Amino acid sequence: MARAQTQAKTVLLANPRGFCAGVERAIDIVEIALEMYGPPVYVRKEIVHNPHVVEDLRKKGAVFVESEAEVPSGQVVIFSAHGVAPLVRSRAQAQGLTAIDATCPLVTKVHLEAKKYVKDGCHILLIGHAGHDEIIGTMGEAPEEIQLVQNVEDAERVEVPNPDKVVCLTQTTLSLDDTRDIVAALQHRFPQMLVRNDICYATQNRQTAVKGLAKDVELILVVGAANSSNSIRLMEVARAQGVASHRIADVKEIDAAWLVGVGSIGVTSGASTPEIKVSEVLDYLQARGPVHAKEVTVIEENVTFSLPRELRSHQRRRGR
Repeated sequence: MARAQTQAKTVLLANPRGFCAGVERAIDIVEIALEMYGPPVYVRKEIVHNPHVVEDLRKKGAVFVESEAEVPSGQVVIFSAHGVAPLVRSRAQAQGLTAIDATCPLVTKVHLEAKKYVKDGCHILLIGHAGHDEIIGTMGEAPEEIQLVQNVEDAERVEVPNPDKVVCLTQTTLSLDDTRDIVAALQHRFPQMLVRNDICYATQNRQTAVKGLAKDVELILVVGAANSSNSIRLMEVARAQGVASHRIADVKEIDAAWLVGVGSIGVTSGASTPEIKVSEVLDYLQARGPVHAKEVTVIEENVTFSLPRELRSHQRRRGR
């Protein structure tokens, strides 16, 4: 008697997913700096929140440090895509370091907004996650005039010097839905508050793509590092749609039990995840049985950011 044919699983790949323009720019900056100056080139913190990216750059000669104080005088230091406080820049200058800024331009925008509104006499309420590198850098622009708001509970109890001079800024990698609730709570208390939507295009697009997948799958796997805020948000967005979801750093973290009885799987990845890690997940699924894979495009992304001025001439010589 012939064995029944195993039914193929449907795998939907979210598009857009993976690297955003800010991440691509940051990685390019490290690689071009290594070509221009030769190794070692020092990078303050993880250039982006993904261990595979960091390890690849480490093999090419990048040295990752926690603080600019660890960089020998006269060497090159690159500030990560998440941005840094002004104090970090001044310390690097005092050490005689050649500093190259890989801060995502959309994070830089938040820094500029913070400085502008503080100069105008406003108090800043910054929505984000304590301890995240982006939040540390932004709050460093004006520590006395910026308060962190992490959730609705914080929004309901935060106090400001002047309710008529309040501005709300956000971390760029937050959940749109969660942020909306926090903003609403703040607006209820401070009706005159000015709200700036700083959640970046890539974060918004990837969350929208996950919501689209959630209608057609039973499980969503998000490929991204444990410290990747936007990857964690993607998992949370999927779960909020009523779909089982897990964040995995790579294929090694997949639990086969998740797949039992599941006929349709969505796969996406955070903005700092290399596409090869998604391909490895797809290979894993295909090795377990027949798979019908299809990419689901929500929106086309064609955003690019220019490199820092000091690297552009070298970029042209590379033909990029």
